[in-house]
Amino acid sequence: MNPKLTLSIALAWLAVLFTAAGDARAQTSELVDSTALRVCADPHNLPYSNQAGEGFENKIAELIAKELGVTVRYTWYPQSTGFIRQTLWAKRCDVIIGIPTPHDMVQNTNPYYRSGYVMVYRPDKGVTAKSMADPQLKQLKIGVVAGTPPASLLAMYGLLDHLRSYHLTVDTRFESPGKNMMEDLDKGEIDVALLWGPIAGFHAKGHNPAYAMVPIPDTAGAPRLQYSFSMGVRHDEPNWKHRLNDLIKANQAAIKAILGDYGVPLIDEKGAFVRP
Repeated sequence: MNPKLTLSIALAWLAVLFTAAGDARAQTSELVDSTALRVCADPHNLPYSNQAGEGFENKIAELIAKELGVTVRYTWYPQSTGFIRQTLWAKRCDVIIGIPTPHDMVQNTNPYYRSGYVMVYRPDKGVTAKSMADPQLKQLKIGVVAGTPPASLLAMYGLLDHLRSYHLTVDTRFESPGKNMMEDLDKGEIDVALLWGPIAGFHAKGHNPAYAMVPIPDTAGAPRLQYSFSMGVRHDEPNWKHRLNDLIKANQAAIKAILGDYGVPLIDEKGAFVRP
């Protein structure tokens, strides 16, 4: 400290520090362990997370941990039935970095991005479709992951004869339906891919020639296709939620940059792409 500071100023500054420290303790006192950011995550789920820390949720976790002045500590569990119960509810970790909003099994923070399913194709192959109602689709082979919301749209628009189905439930250590679909699109085995936006964007990023990507809007009579995402904490931890909300707000630009690095297509409340 500058030796020229008067004693009164020094004491006032110490009072501010102690008050801030007290606030920080209050904001994290609900946590089982406040010495680390304890994250619940899937070990094999790119572009979201993996054990090597290569996913965008890994990077967002690192950003939040840095702001908290702690390190990230993971509890790994596959994103399957029991994920929340076996991790967050069991108090083995304190936050899920990305979860749909709202979600009744967690207390959601404020959303920090919105995305949805997209239609992906190669314009250099002559595909120009701008919606699921485009008559050109009746001449094309369309890839979709079985059981996902876009699959019901194929039935609504009379396109079932044109679909190529990909498995929904796989061992993510060895197989990725999204990656397989994008590889088939590149090889010409399908003409259009209907895929979850963050997965499509991750595998399309940097492709030459560039893929076209069209958001699929929510459609009456069909499952939701667009979602907001937030962080998830336990229901009885409001202070922790508020602390994360503050960090999300203060770091929204950095979070958006991370999402951009991974090609995540961001969608506004009207269903249109948000430009970088």
